[in-house]
Amino acid sequence: MIVVNTETVPGREIGEVLGLVQGNTIRAKHLGRDLAAGLKNLVGGELKGYTELLTEARRQATERMLAQAQQLGADAVVNVRFTTSAVSQGAAELYAYGTAVRLLS
Repeated sequence: MIVVNTETVPGREIGEVLGLVQGNTIRAKHLGRDLAAGLKNLVGGELKGYTELLTEARRQATERMLAQAQQLGADAVVNVRFTTSAVSQGAAELYAYGTAVRLLS
C-alpha cells in the first residue's frame, strides 16, 4: 500500500476516490516514564520514553488507518495527516487520517 502526505502519488493517476480512512489510539503516560521525564526536565535532553510512546502510537494509528483502506480495496492513501489531542490529564489521542484511493494501472 502506498502512503503519501501529498494529494497525488507521483507518477500515478488516481482512478477512484474511496473516501476518508482513519486510525487512532489513546495512550496514557506510564508512571516510570513520567518519573524519568521529570528527572530529564531538570538536566535537559530528549525524553526518550515519550518519544518511544509517540512512535508506537503513530505506528498503531497508521496500521489501523491502512486496515480500513484495505477493507475498501484501496491501492494507496493520499493526503495523510496526524493530529493529537488531550483526552484527559495524562492521556492523549493520536489520530491518523487520509483519503483512500484506487490508482490506475
